[in-house]
Amino acid sequence: MQTIKRFWKIISKPSNHLSFGFLTIGGFIAGIIFWGGFNTALEVTNTEEFCISCHEMSDNVYVELQDTVHWQNRSGVRATCPDCHVPHKWTDKIARKMQASKEVWGTIFGTINTREKFLEKRGELAQHEWDRFTANNSLECKNCHNYNSMDFDIMSERAQVQMKMAAERDQSCIDCHKGIAHHLPEHMNSGDGTLAKLEEMATSGYKTGNSYYSVRQLPLFTDKTLGTEAGQLNAATKVTILAVEGDAIQVEIDAWRKTKGFGRVMFEDFAMNINDGFLTKEVAQSDQYMQKGESKVDDLTGLPWQKVEVKLWMRNSSLTESRDTLWTFAKSTYDVSCSVCHTQPAENHFDTNTWPGMFNGMLSFVNLDGDTQALVLKYLQKHSSDFSEESH
Repeated sequence: MQTIKRFWKIISKPSNHLSFGFLTIGGFIAGIIFWGGFNTALEVTNTEEFCISCHEMSDNVYVELQDTVHWQNRSGVRATCPDCHVPHKWTDKIARKMQASKEVWGTIFGTINTREKFLEKRGELAQHEWDRFTANNSLECKNCHNYNSMDFDIMSERAQVQMKMAAERDQSCIDCHKGIAHHLPEHMNSGDGTLAKLEEMATSGYKTGNSYYSVRQLPLFTDKTLGTEAGQLNAATKVTILAVEGDAIQVEIDAWRKTKGFGRVMFEDFAMNINDGFLTKEVAQSDQYMQKGESKVDDLTGLPWQKVEVKLWMRNSSLTESRDTLWTFAKSTYDVSCSVCHTQPAENHFDTNTWPGMFNGMLSFVNLDGDTQALVLKYLQKHSSDFSEESH
């Protein structure tokens, strides 16, 4: 009781003009009004109407958005500007607002107030957004597109291969989906559809005992019914035909694997990270599909490696007799796509195990689908200093 009396005495004690209690309650009410006003104003800036209120946006990227699936689709769900460009988490949202304040400065001084100025700056503007999506693992995309909610069975087989691999690594969407809502910067070439054309050149009528090379990344299965997945074959990987059963073929893959862990990834050669594909955990641990050979330790890393012969099934398609055909396509893609921002290094400038890191850094500046990325990387590795007589 005494505590209550003391508390009441404090809050009822008069200040020079108003009581402490009145000031406290008044401050609380004022805080609510301020916060309500601030939050209302903040939400206004998170509307599409606000985003396109300046002609720089309404006459450029907004027009481009209207030609994409994010604007109109069979499900009737449309992504607006803030859905993709404003983080949902409050603290990230405030940070983004502060970062975007410089756009006001650009509007005042007419940085991109004409179509010509906008196109000249498009590459720089796009790169800022791609860097942001890379840093937060495409958080805004994943607010709607969740790997765990995807029904892979209704996807095309090619999409299944790409998306399952992306889901396993929780890959950032922007790695493969630049230009999904807006046009790409000028001279930024896309590999979209090009491998489909190359696939038309694949050999037909495969013969038992002959060796072929995969045109693109392809699913592997445990038996000829092609019902149970066993892993994935990487682009430009050599296989030998063991049997042909209608739409299915049994193939043998001679590879190496690191025995630390489950040994799921298949490599083309000892101590070289040239990816030939990967296996599911169940297949990698089973002797039913795999014959194990010699084991060696890589002196450089101290990791144990093991030679394996893997026998699995795949669809009767998408293989070619000539690896040179694939290399010709990969070289052309590398020469054209990777010279946009700089003179790209020669293939033999780096060794086999250095190329993956270098190539991943280049992918921020080009727009290549997953199949094309895999093929170009393997081309660079197979023409690296480890395989060149004129190495650096």
